[in-house]
Amino acid sequence: MNLSNVFQKLSPNTPILQATFGLERESLRINTEGRVAQTPHPEKLGSRSFHPYIQTDYSEPQLELITPVAQSTTEARRFLGAITDVAIRSMDKSEYLWPLSMPPVIVEEEIQIAQLESDYEYQYRVGLAERYGKLLQSISGIHYNFELGKDLTQQLFEVSDYDDLLTFKNALYLKLAQNFLCYRWLLTYLYGASPLAEKGFLTDEIGCVRSIRNSNYGYVNAPDVHISFSSLEQYVTDIENAVGSGQLSSEKEFYSAIRLRGAKTSRDFLTKGISYLEFRNFDLNPFEPLAISQETLDTTHLFALALLWLDDMEQVDEELAVAATLNNQIALSHPHTPLPKEADPKPIVTAMKDIVAHFGLDDYYSQLITKVEASLLDPRLTLSGKIAEQVEEGSLEKFGQQQGHAFHDYAWTAPYALKGYENMELSTQMILFDAIQLGLNVEILDEEDQFLKLWHGDHVEYIKNSNMTSKDNYVIPLAMANKVVTKKILDKAGYPVPAGAEFANKDDALRYYGQIANSAIVVKPKSTNFGLGISIFQESTSLSGYEKALDIAFSEDSHVLVEEFVAGTEYRFFILDGKCEAVVLRVAANVVGDGSSSIRELVEKKNQDPLRGRDHRSPLEIINLGDIELLMLEQQGYTPDTVLPKGSQTFLRGNSNISTGGDSIDMTDQMGESYKQLAADMATAMGAWACGVDLIIPDYTKPASKELPNCTCIELNFNPAMYLHAYTYVGPGQRITPKILRKLFGEI
Repeated sequence: MNLSNVFQKLSPNTPILQATFGLERESLRINTEGRVAQTPHPEKLGSRSFHPYIQTDYSEPQLELITPVAQSTTEARRFLGAITDVAIRSMDKSEYLWPLSMPPVIVEEEIQIAQLESDYEYQYRVGLAERYGKLLQSISGIHYNFELGKDLTQQLFEVSDYDDLLTFKNALYLKLAQNFLCYRWLLTYLYGASPLAEKGFLTDEIGCVRSIRNSNYGYVNAPDVHISFSSLEQYVTDIENAVGSGQLSSEKEFYSAIRLRGAKTSRDFLTKGISYLEFRNFDLNPFEPLAISQETLDTTHLFALALLWLDDMEQVDEELAVAATLNNQIALSHPHTPLPKEADPKPIVTAMKDIVAHFGLDDYYSQLITKVEASLLDPRLTLSGKIAEQVEEGSLEKFGQQQGHAFHDYAWTAPYALKGYENMELSTQMILFDAIQLGLNVEILDEEDQFLKLWHGDHVEYIKNSNMTSKDNYVIPLAMANKVVTKKILDKAGYPVPAGAEFANKDDALRYYGQIANSAIVVKPKSTNFGLGISIFQESTSLSGYEKALDIAFSEDSHVLVEEFVAGTEYRFFILDGKCEAVVLRVAANVVGDGSSSIRELVEKKNQDPLRGRDHRSPLEIINLGDIELLMLEQQGYTPDTVLPKGSQTFLRGNSNISTGGDSIDMTDQMGESYKQLAADMATAMGAWACGVDLIIPDYTKPASKELPNCTCIELNFNPAMYLHAYTYVGPGQRITPKILRKLFGEI
């Protein structure tokens, strides 16, 4: 049955762009000498036998980065960014990923076959070495997995003359595969990026070309392997015969530029159907940190749809043989030469335009086509055309090293963040990084709400805000969010908490002033986090100052607490499963005078620290000069324009929260075990599996006990910002997120 014009029958409001995508990137690890690394697969990446995202390809230094199925090219590339980030920061810091498809200078002795646990996989690679040689295995590329959306496929089926959906899908994907092979020369022209082999790699001298990898010098099967795409039945028969005759050691050794995917064996396609296609002809783009651009992904998506817009092929085997020869000719042409006259891009480019027009796609897709047309007119705009200009003395090694180091340095910029997911809360970014590194499957259920799904095999865990898990009873975080409830539970259990009162309205709170007029106090919302709405008066304050503090607190909550101020130093203890894992001293937002700058200028200078940012996306927060800070300065007789004497320290906040501009100091090793145990006991009394315990300690050199605590608990925090323990202003820092994951997934 014919598939020509099926796409043209679709309504303009059909979800034409609906599809799922996946990316697989191969890259070699390179050492300080600029040669292929001889070190084992990075130990930090756990077991590659089950790691879903970071595995080893042919050789020990060749990483393969695999994204999960994504609903858009943007999300697929974004996750590739995260995997790349994790991979680079899990390698030895002296190593980097080679950004080119063709390796640097290399000899076979440097290529160690991947030391995999599976003997079958290892022996399979040994066989490849014998059949093709090891050198060929060091070429790297990107595979682009593509599946048409289910709704789109169903609508196509309904306007076709097919009676069976499975048969229709097989015919649809086979047509796409046929036309892809017919027009892949256009992708070779546009995105070929392996123009040069370093000295000694090839026995022939071919000079500078478009794409060695996509030519007959690339990773291709022997000339006697002929697999027909004329029909699915013939494809299956040819694959099985090639394996049976020993031409291929297994079905996966068929190295076509496109693969039919979704079944264990080719014969299963006949009964279970083709699920998706794998486009295997993309060279690494050395100008992109992720080795492929968003523009390339989206142009290819449009290209694939246009292939289905075209008429069916009539003489498939004959036409594909001509196309293969044409592709090889274009791949082996100099990057600055135009297409040969036999290569007519007009049918596919017109089809791309027709897709955009028929379905009313936005200008972005028209602009993609415009760029394709510009590259057709000027080969220097193609990827290989740009790379050819980087050749020095017949080599691309200097360029590869330059780009590789730049991408490596980028990965290590702001190492507290996960590339691509910087808009998420920092502790959530950290747990995502650690989950990917450990080899857990990851899904972001709700990005704005910081809600994650993690799983390994059948074991599933849900995490919110990086530390709220199934290990905590639902009511416990609610209780910790309510400071009155927290105080009552701890007080009943015999732990020290500050005295105070709760108020539901400002009038009642103002009348309380007579009882605290001569006292040091803290005014704070009943339920708050990140230090919001808290005012601290270490000495008695005026009625007007008290009233301002009430206004600030009531702006955050309908109920306010007024408590005694407890003198001493505040420490945050992170408790996990009954044990103290980290202690940090948080120093309130402050500046130190230089004798010439105003407080405002000192704040601006301190905020230039690269560790400081906003909205918990950095380990330290920007210092503000808001109402609370201005009130604090007023209490000291200062204004933002005051010039402080050199060495004079002035605090801008009474509370020491990092989220309000404070500094963090790791005190885990210095803090006595008695305080760590007391904090852990308080968390246990509260029923909390993971939480922050804030203690005011006058002198931490004195031992603590429940009977003589020598401290006061001012808060238990259900969302204790684990990043402040990991990336401290002073001290080594303590990573909590890996410990949480190990407790959740003990089997790993």
